[in-house]
Amino acid sequence: MVPDIVDVVLYFLGLLSVVVWSIIIMKAWAWIKADAGGKSFLQEWNAMRNLYELPAVLEHSESSFARLCRAGMTALNEALANAMLEKEERHEMVLLSLRQQAYLEHRRMDGGVAVLASIGSTAPFIGLFGTVWGIMNALKTITATGSAGLDVVAGPIGEALIATAIGIATAVPAVLAYNYFMRKQKTHHADMEQIATRFQALLTKSGVES
Repeated sequence: MVPDIVDVVLYFLGLLSVVVWSIIIMKAWAWIKADAGGKSFLQEWNAMRNLYELPAVLEHSESSFARLCRAGMTALNEALANAMLEKEERHEMVLLSLRQQAYLEHRRMDGGVAVLASIGSTAPFIGLFGTVWGIMNALKTITATGSAGLDVVAGPIGEALIATAIGIATAVPAVLAYNYFMRKQKTHHADMEQIATRFQALLTKSGVES
């Protein structure tokens, strides 16, 4: 038996809802861990006076901020090991490494957010499609039976309206979660920029690039 189009829409919306809540739970847990590790690192980072103190801080941190600084230190050590590089070239090498790692960390935390945006923008229209199709079926039933009684149209129309309701119920948490995670991303990106800028300042202040 071929399933009705409205039933297919309902099943599909149910699947989208599962995807939405799975992403929300995974992203929320990822941000909880990132915030906990990042807060601890930032406290030690802001207390630092020079880059010579950084290795000790990096030993017990696996946050995205720590990975950023670790990439900068790796690039710095590689630059210092190359005696042919000028001071400006070493500085540029470290800066490039910081930018690349910041991009990787941004990509790492960005996973799944685009899916939320897509579902949030399309789910209501998918539900509306199911509603329109259900109403068309109800009109066909009225035409075939010659009766517009409540017992004839209540079932198809009720099923059709459920499709719209589920579409909205799927879209709302997706949109809210998308906006929330995007705000978290912007804050995280600003913190990464601040750390990269201070890393360069400490690099110059410490004189380790000379």
